[in-house]
Amino acid sequence: QAHLVESGGGSVQTGGSLRLSCAPSESTLSPACMGWFRQYPGKEREGVAAAFPRSGSTDYHDSVKGRFSITQGNTENTLVLQMNSLKPEDSAMYFCAAADAWACRHHLLTANYYDSWGQGTQVTVSS
Repeated sequence: QAHLVESGGGSVQTGGSLRLSCAPSESTLSPACMGWFRQYPGKEREGVAAAFPRSGSTDYHDSVKGRFSITQGNTENTLVLQMNSLKPEDSAMYFCAAADAWACRHHLLTANYYDSWGQGTQVTVSS
C-alpha cells in the first residue's frame, strides 16, 4: 500500500480556487488509479475526481464537472486537483486515494476499490 502525502487545501470565498496535490511517499510506487474523495461530517466519503493514468480515463462527480479538473503533477504519480468556482457546498475534508488493482478503472469514484488513503486536507468555502 502506498503512503500518500497531500498538500493544498485551506479557506477561500465563494468563486475562489484551490489546488490540491497528492503523491506517494515512495517514488517507486505506481498505483493503477488515483483519485480525490471528500467527506462531510457524518457522511460517507464520496468520489470527487479520479483517474486511470494508463488509459487517460477520468471521472468526476456530477456536482464538480466543469469546475474541477484532475491532472498529473510535475513528478510521476503526483495527482493534482484544481478546484475552480468553489461553492460553500464544496466545503469538506478531502482525501487522496490510490488503488493497486486494475479493477478500479471501472469504478473510479467508488471508495471501496481504493487501498491507500491520505490523512485528508480541509477545504472551506465561505459565502
